[in-house]
Amino acid sequence: LPLQQTVFDLGTTPRHATPDVDMVRIPAGRFHFVSRGVEIEGDQIPTGVGEQYPWEGHPSRAHDKVLDLRAFDISRYPVTTAQYEEFLNATGFRPKETVRWLQNWDWAAVRPGGQPALPPEKRAQPVTFVSLAEARGYCAWRGLRLPHSFEWQYAAQSNDSRRFPWGSDIGDLERQPASEGGNVDPIPANVDAHPAGASPFGVEDLVGNVWQYTDEFQDAHTRAVVLRGGSRYQIQCKKAPLGRYRNWYFPRLDKNPLAEHGKYLLMDDAYERAATIGFRCVADV
Repeated sequence: LPLQQTVFDLGTTPRHATPDVDMVRIPAGRFHFVSRGVEIEGDQIPTGVGEQYPWEGHPSRAHDKVLDLRAFDISRYPVTTAQYEEFLNATGFRPKETVRWLQNWDWAAVRPGGQPALPPEKRAQPVTFVSLAEARGYCAWRGLRLPHSFEWQYAAQSNDSRRFPWGSDIGDLERQPASEGGNVDPIPANVDAHPAGASPFGVEDLVGNVWQYTDEFQDAHTRAVVLRGGSRYQIQCKKAPLGRYRNWYFPRLDKNPLAEHGKYLLMDDAYERAATIGFRCVADV
């Protein structure tokens, strides 16, 4: 029998009568949540691989459920490096173990509190190289929380099952960053660089820039977090035509990225800090 999973309790936030200036109000509504993991293993054990939401009897890579969602507020953009710097300035936060923490900041100019300096040209980029716990810490400092996976998808997709936040046609590079391959970490685009890629609710930078943390699932042996949105980094297949990429572990950004998710195993903070993962926050209404 497959191991049963539980979902980490994200808790609730203080009720927000009006959205914060950098957030968007998502109205209550009925949402058909359909998502499939991009893992390639597990076809022989379809009831043992993936995630188990509270309404499911076992883990699965595919999820299909009609949900009645309450209204909530969500960050218009992923949290930026400038916003994370405000958090550092206000709290003095510095993890005890700093391996890969804010790796793309300037560690040659360490501040009195032991944090690296933020290069000015990165201020509008999504903050990356933060762990799941560190992302939660920022949201909690603001009285917010991380989104559930289905909240993230509803904010991106509305209730018409569109393939992309802007509709069902892929469009062009005005809507999302260009994909990159190779063996060098891609530099994230500024979060406001693609306003034409906004969702029906006005939420931006949802696909193709950085993955975004959502729900954590736990069983007796492992922990994993669901990532949404994909990133600029795509594995390039040498045998494929120019510009085509493998989709092993990566949503195909030219297919249906809103109906796919990644499963990221959690080990420790240093392991989780990655160039391709950021986050956004949610407030309860």
